[in-house]
Amino acid sequence: MIAAPEKHGFDPARLRDIDAFLKHRYLDTGRLPHAQLLIARDGEIVHLSSQGAAREGAAAPIDEGSLFRIASMTKPVTSVAFMKLVEDGKVAVDTPVEEVLPEFKGVGVYAGGGGGVPFMTRPPAAPMRMLDLLRHTSGLTYGFQNRSNVDAAYRAMPSNAGPVENWHGAADLDAFVADLAKVPLEFSPGEAWNYGVSTDVLGAVIQRLTGRPLDQHLEETIFGPLKMHDTGFHVPAGRADRLTDCYAWAGPELGRVMYDRGSESVWRKPPTLVSGGGGLVSTALDYHRFCLMLGNGGSLDGVRIIGRKTLELMTLNHLPGKSDLSTLSQSMFSETQNAGVGFGLGFAVTQDVAKTMIPGSPGEFYWGGMFTTSFFVDPVEKLHLVFMTQLSPSLLYPLRRELKTLVYSALA
Repeated sequence: MIAAPEKHGFDPARLRDIDAFLKHRYLDTGRLPHAQLLIARDGEIVHLSSQGAAREGAAAPIDEGSLFRIASMTKPVTSVAFMKLVEDGKVAVDTPVEEVLPEFKGVGVYAGGGGGVPFMTRPPAAPMRMLDLLRHTSGLTYGFQNRSNVDAAYRAMPSNAGPVENWHGAADLDAFVADLAKVPLEFSPGEAWNYGVSTDVLGAVIQRLTGRPLDQHLEETIFGPLKMHDTGFHVPAGRADRLTDCYAWAGPELGRVMYDRGSESVWRKPPTLVSGGGGLVSTALDYHRFCLMLGNGGSLDGVRIIGRKTLELMTLNHLPGKSDLSTLSQSMFSETQNAGVGFGLGFAVTQDVAKTMIPGSPGEFYWGGMFTTSFFVDPVEKLHLVFMTQLSPSLLYPLRRELKTLVYSALA
């Protein structure tokens, strides 16, 4: 049910202009295969639009039932699941990771070597804590960053969780953690910010603490209670026809090429390595329910997922010295622009709206995925957005900045 936009402070004509903008700039030009936009305020959807074909060579457009690979939009879900365990007294935010994952005992910090030469390491200045996994200050990285000898060592790991293909190999999360522990950290935990596999490791922590597979735990504690029935780590046969095609940018000569065809997708097979950092498939309406829960202080339809004060803690800036990512980040890639942005326990958090140079509110939190999906929740305006498409990499176009600007300009 779509509510009247004007009753929730929006100019309907300006909301329609966003669809026209997406069609003109991104769909008609072939930059994106399709685009789905959901905007909600005061707990009600005020705008939901779908444009473009779901699959190559077929006329059927995407619709409310279309399934999208949400990649790193998985991270906030895993982070909420972990913080529920904090509420249960099973772990604390400052618990050393090695207390739950003893494989990390004795892991050193990179001090030289690699590329065929044995690594040299030094002891970390501080232990890696759960806090570091939640805010990406762990010293872990992503192999696809192609930036350092540590990245290269990740790419050589049999269980490397960076490429989607390795989610369906022989290695599970335990094997992945064991492989990670053989590679040095890029820096001492807490000394810098680097986008990496921290949330995948957090998924392994959840498994160890609960004694249940991560996918089963998320289904029982988040997806089931929130009625997110189309969200999971693979697409069952009965829903496979709803999975959209996914594309990647192959450079100016080749342009947009097929990355994962919906009819033959690897997501149709359950993964061996369940990625709490990037493995979920979902719909805009399902993720809308997750955002509703977040915007409503941790509960939805009478079901409490997480405590209000816990969520408040998660959406504060936890970077050392209340710094921002422009100061601490050493990452070549992330799902955010850095200026004026802090990082909480699973979310980027807007600290200084002026520095971001995009309309918004202090305390707004958000994240996105490598296939250009994104969401943000603005508690001040009681507003959230979910955007779905399927093109990697996510920072190829300034789409997130443009969408935020257009959405806020539509407020009356």
